[in-house]
Amino acid sequence: MLYQIYENQRSLIEPFSDFAQMTAKLFANPLSPLGQVPMAQRIAAAYDLVHRLGKDYEKPEFGVRHVDIEGQHVAIDERIEIDKPFCELRRFKRFSDHPATLTRLKTQPVVLIVAPLSGHYATLLRDTVRTMLREHKVYITDWKNARMVPLSEGDFHLDDYVNYVQEFIRHLQQKYGNCHVISVCQPTVPVLAGVSLMASRGELAPLSMTMMGGPIDARKSPTSVNNLAAQRSFEWFENNVIYRVPTNFPGAGRRVYPGFLQHTGFIAMNPDRHASSHYDYFRDLIKGDNESAEAHRQFYDEYNAVLDMDAHYYLETINTVFQEFKLMHGTWDVRNEQGQPERVRPQDICNTGLLTVEGELDDISGCGQTRAAHDLCTGIADPEQRHYEVPGAGHYGIFSGRRWREQVYPIVRAFIVEHEPTSAAAQEAARKGAAELDDGDSDETVPSKVTATTITDANTAAPRRRTARKPGTGE
Repeated sequence: MLYQIYENQRSLIEPFSDFAQMTAKLFANPLSPLGQVPMAQRIAAAYDLVHRLGKDYEKPEFGVRHVDIEGQHVAIDERIEIDKPFCELRRFKRFSDHPATLTRLKTQPVVLIVAPLSGHYATLLRDTVRTMLREHKVYITDWKNARMVPLSEGDFHLDDYVNYVQEFIRHLQQKYGNCHVISVCQPTVPVLAGVSLMASRGELAPLSMTMMGGPIDARKSPTSVNNLAAQRSFEWFENNVIYRVPTNFPGAGRRVYPGFLQHTGFIAMNPDRHASSHYDYFRDLIKGDNESAEAHRQFYDEYNAVLDMDAHYYLETINTVFQEFKLMHGTWDVRNEQGQPERVRPQDICNTGLLTVEGELDDISGCGQTRAAHDLCTGIADPEQRHYEVPGAGHYGIFSGRRWREQVYPIVRAFIVEHEPTSAAAQEAARKGAAELDDGDSDETVPSKVTATTITDANTAAPRRRTARKPGTGE
């Protein structure tokens, strides 16, 4: 019922929001008669703010059209590689007509970025993608809004998330030989589970895992997010935040955790900060500071765009990650694609590098929660494990913005380079495989050597290069 009430309210407000946008333009235009009235700029700013507070925010585009690589303009073609009912594996394929650049692109590491399914769209990682594209072949999980998925596609569980991740890793391994995995926030848990299951079965595991700001052990440095999940019972969440999708969407009747409730929670965490930000936007419009006003629009176009999550996935995540801590207790069983339960055993991972990244001021995943992955992955040799805490960074700062580009990315890049196959045979095989699989002017320098001296070892030992693995053996 609440979802239907929200939709009715949104439909009612929409024409007023459109009217406010039109009125703002009339008062802001100096050639309009309304633009000549006293305080026209202030009135225009007020209407513009009303429009932005009342408008409906759709899923943004990634909008990564090109990147500059060593002075060369490289075009980006965004395409869907695998289309699953609840997720798309999206590729950012790079094109260049510069022979030397093309040669470098073909030999660069392959990276799967696993985006969060926790309210926002994968486009929240736009800056992560854009930065990684300079020196990597990049794929990302683009999760779908559950209200747009028909009931005929079935339910989506946390186990399905884990199975999706494994399927995408296998796809990249089949195409390129192997890959690196980066998980940001919520997916650190299912990614660790997926790689653990692959290792337990004796499958080829990814070359490296980079886990950033995720709740591996939500008991450490608990935040308001953790406290809410711990203080409320499973039944409370099921009875108070789960609703059925209204009839005007393809997923009508599906039980979901609505995006608008998640967004309300985001705002409630820092209401003063958001109120101040909107007031600053109003003042920027009055002053004619278009650059600051546009920065505000870009941020909130992303921040206010939210998606619904299937109720099964949401409730199982609350129970598994934030209430029973099954990963830490070693009691988590995941049903595979055949429906058979398999125990998650991170200690079975032995041929995959592990880098964890945390923000010093993270108020979503507190310090120590991500680093806990090292306590679980006891099968990984000490030299293959690293941890980095980003000074002065909040949650978003570890994967977006200046701190991400200047402090975190160089460390992530160095770790990936360190865990690339280094033998001449492996490099030649990678070049031949890329040439056969990529068409003409396509994707994918040998990456420049980057030191990892700023990385704090999770335990003690120094960085070590690894040799090429034999396919299928994990060596």
